[in-house]
Amino acid sequence: MSELQTLIEQAWSDRALLQNPETQAAIAHVIEELDKGRLRVAQPTADGEDWQVNDWVKKAVILYFPLQQMHTESVGPFEYHDKMRLKTDYAGQQVRVVPPATARYGAFLAPGVILMPSYVNIGAYVGEGTMVDTWATVGSCAQVGKGVHLSGGVGLGGVLEPVQAAPVIIEDGAFIGSRSILVEGCRIGKEAVIGAGVTITGSTKIIDVTGSEPKEYRGYVPPRSVVIPGSIPKQFPAGEYQVPCALIIGQRKPSTDLKTSLNDALRDFGVSV
Repeated sequence: MSELQTLIEQAWSDRALLQNPETQAAIAHVIEELDKGRLRVAQPTADGEDWQVNDWVKKAVILYFPLQQMHTESVGPFEYHDKMRLKTDYAGQQVRVVPPATARYGAFLAPGVILMPSYVNIGAYVGEGTMVDTWATVGSCAQVGKGVHLSGGVGLGGVLEPVQAAPVIIEDGAFIGSRSILVEGCRIGKEAVIGAGVTITGSTKIIDVTGSEPKEYRGYVPPRSVVIPGSIPKQFPAGEYQVPCALIIGQRKPSTDLKTSLNDALRDFGVSV
């Protein structure tokens, strides 16, 4: 990998090197490794407490685009005209794909993933047994763990540039409610429950209101938190107005670990999905 990384870094600094066959082969190899899940844009650190971003891998994804030519692909009654190929061999990868779900080549889908009509972009990683529900979008380089449920219409933003920025990260066992929007490299901790319509950016205030005093986070939801949309007052030149925030209103109980009882966890706190 060190040789690959060197070639990518050199091409990033000098785009003329994109004409070099060795550079082109290195970029293509990185995308193939991403597609097969052997390489990731980001992965947990050894202690599992944080995430490491492989910015050189993101650079390879960006450099891959100018090397590709527009082409037409026909899939049954559907026709696509794009620079990127679509993923193939879903049966061999043990992935269920419901038409017209689309995943680009360079995105990894682990065995047991289910794609309802949805979209997964290049560089993304979707872990084993995760459900990507109808009209959900997994943006470029987003990292989604095992056993996650992305409900209908969920939007995980793509984060390609700046290359050092962390992608959107959804850790194992999280439940993301319908029409939630998670962007700008925010991170959702393990087994967290995000209620319907929650929007979290890198700068959104996430306020834990379960104690006697509020506790504030930015762009990070701690593990097992139950989160709903909220608003807080903010002063502007024209007056005081309400701006969106996210509220942590409780924690998932051990009894709600099973998927069959997840709805009970939501009902405990009156959370819509």
